[in-house]
Amino acid sequence: QVQLVESGGGLVQPGGSLRLSCVASGIIFRLYAMGWYRQAPGKERELVAGITSGGSTNYAESVKGRFTISRDNAKNTVYLQMNSLKPEDTAVYYCNAHLLSQRYWGQGTQVTVSS
Repeated sequence: QVQLVESGGGLVQPGGSLRLSCVASGIIFRLYAMGWYRQAPGKERELVAGITSGGSTNYAESVKGRFTISRDNAKNTVYLQMNSLKPEDTAVYYCNAHLLSQRYWGQGTQVTVSS
């Protein structure tokens, strides 16, 4: 049974930081590309950041220079370090694992940026 469990969300003031974690089980983690997506109320889910099995990364333009994705294959974990947070970063953040036709999602973690 595949599970992706996110943690680290919460309420933070504008300009603050959070680090999201996603622990995967039931997959050979090192083979999978991993990604963080987010969905704000009334909006479609969008890719925030991705990291391939080889460690290459890509980011949405809106988060470049502020967010950093990384992975620890020994811990089956992918991270999203979020700095200089803005109110428009408020959303539910989802972890995603992708390999060929297989795609798995976590349950999501809420991030709220507000003063």
